[in-house]
Amino acid sequence: MSFRVAIVGRPNVGKSTLFNRLVGRRLAIVAETPGVTRDRREGEGRIGPLRFHVTDTAGLEEATADSLGARMMDQTQRALSEADVALLVVDGRAGITAADEHFAAVLRRAETPVILVVNKCEGPAASSGIAESYGLGLGEPVTLSAEHNEGINALYEVLADFEARLGEAAWQDEDASGASAPATAVDDRKLRLAIVGRPNVGKSTLVNRLVGDERVITGPEAGITRDSVAVEWSFKGRAIELVDTAGLRRRSRVHENLEKLSSEDTLASLGRAAVVVLLFDATEPPAKQDLGIGNRLAEEGRAPVIVLNKWDLVESPQGVMQDMIGRLEDSLPQLRGVPLVTCSALTGRGCDKLMPAVLDIYAKWNTRVSTAALNRWLQDATESHPPPLAAGRRVKLRYITQVKARPPTFAAFVSRPTALPDSYHRYLVNSLRARFDLGGIPIRLFLRKGKNPYVKN
Repeated sequence: MSFRVAIVGRPNVGKSTLFNRLVGRRLAIVAETPGVTRDRREGEGRIGPLRFHVTDTAGLEEATADSLGARMMDQTQRALSEADVALLVVDGRAGITAADEHFAAVLRRAETPVILVVNKCEGPAASSGIAESYGLGLGEPVTLSAEHNEGINALYEVLADFEARLGEAAWQDEDASGASAPATAVDDRKLRLAIVGRPNVGKSTLVNRLVGDERVITGPEAGITRDSVAVEWSFKGRAIELVDTAGLRRRSRVHENLEKLSSEDTLASLGRAAVVVLLFDATEPPAKQDLGIGNRLAEEGRAPVIVLNKWDLVESPQGVMQDMIGRLEDSLPQLRGVPLVTCSALTGRGCDKLMPAVLDIYAKWNTRVSTAALNRWLQDATESHPPPLAAGRRVKLRYITQVKARPPTFAAFVSRPTALPDSYHRYLVNSLRARFDLGGIPIRLFLRKGKNPYVKN
């Protein structure tokens, strides 16, 4: 069976390092700066044969009402309420602090079982911290070093024992009711949807609006989201992994190491996504940075949807829309026909148009065209606009086939590929886009020298 584990503790005790160790890759940003993690970060953890769902949380801190810290604490409390067991992480080298004692007392009163983990125990400096940890009243601690992968086996034994006891309780509940819990179907067609844009355009607000819950932290402060947060969601029965990302700024304005890590994390999420929502603030003219993100989407081959947020605040909708269409045609011709959605994430107005646009562009992104249909198109395209002459001889396009989807990628066999000008290559791509209804997605067309490989000599 699978169970849910929440990793909690004060800032800078190594929660995100432990989270990355358990999921087997760097999903959460790790830095020396306290309080890097602000939202819940979720993943599938494993230690040997043990499988579980694990959540990284913001550092436990006392905070005033309505502050960013209070919103972070709310997300941590939500993670605790959903978890089957919590790992309270303390720093063995620093020893037990007043904050550790305070939150240990809070967790002792909570319904969620707690396992005490003393981290950073890779040397003798942690011995006093280990001894002090018994005073928290949470039983014998698990001592480990997440950074150096030491002591993970001890954590495995404790979690495996917990899973066994949890399984026994589930069987008892089943026997008492006379019915088993319905099995959860695994949908291997999960659509990974990332939302990107400049800081403070409303990415996190849009995520919360779509899932119908305050799943990620929002507020007037720019740059609240620091690392990409994946949220499991379902839209009309379709499994969606919705990824909220940190705001992207021009490289020249990124100076702090933490901000560089956030930008790298966002770009990595963009590269892993199937569909990317590029979010604009409709009350401001598109910046060069926005269009640069669009170019990055085309280079990565992602399926894009452009969303103009804060549409309820726009005074001249028609003028703004015409200006946006003109800018896209001039700056992003490789994404001609990209879906353009207007909405207000704050009020919800127009947000119902987003997911139909996402599913439509996703279907185009997965398009496969038969070889016969492609070669009929090639004949029509070259007859209506013949290839140019090169050294007095006509360049011949002999054959075309699709080599892959996601995005649609084609290979055309040409007598002299290097002699075909870029303008004619663009003509072929645009003609492909029009014939097979591939508007709005990147198209790859590679020119290969050679004869039709399916014609026998």
